[in-house]
Amino acid sequence: CTHYLFIIVVAVNSTLLTINSGDYIFYTDWAWTSFVVFSIANTLMTVVGAVYYLTFTGVPGTATYYGLIMQVYTWVAKVAWFALGYPVDFIVHPMWIPSCMLLDLAYWATKKNKHSLIFFGGVLVGMSMPLFNMVQLMLIADPLETAFKYPRPTLPPYMTPIEPQVGKFYNSPVALGAGAGAVLACTFAALGCKMNTW
Repeated sequence: CTHYLFIIVVAVNSTLLTINSGDYIFYTDWAWTSFVVFSIANTLMTVVGAVYYLTFTGVPGTATYYGLIMQVYTWVAKVAWFALGYPVDFIVHPMWIPSCMLLDLAYWATKKNKHSLIFFGGVLVGMSMPLFNMVQLMLIADPLETAFKYPRPTLPPYMTPIEPQVGKFYNSPVALGAGAGAVLACTFAALGCKMNTW
């Protein structure tokens, strides 16, 4: 029962993250700031669940299975929003599987050492996820162009597309997301381990 309940939670959260990534990154000039925030959110969603499953089963490969579940749900979410009339470039689906594979690798390479999983696995996921997600962003249409081309009548004023003040508030979203993710993902991994002791 707990297993299937957890999968439902994964489905809902990964779907919401997919929608939010599209909304914030495409409809605001705070795209890079939003990217950092969602890098951390994606890392949280990935690491806690994957580590929980991994330490629960004790089988390397479980984290990748968890990432596959998340990936399928985010693909489904993308298709659903595309069917509602959003342009296909609008929805950015996070890449979960490669980071989960690194988590499995850390667990397997350290002979199922839980503390190594927390430190090494956490850092690997935290640093890799912003990189994989930025590759996604580089392959899609220009966010502001998409926002102007597909305006929404209900768009609130604070999300109306405007030209960004490039370089004013940020330097590298990948570096900032990876730095914050690498630090926080260790805590997230520890939380995932702790869930198995309750």
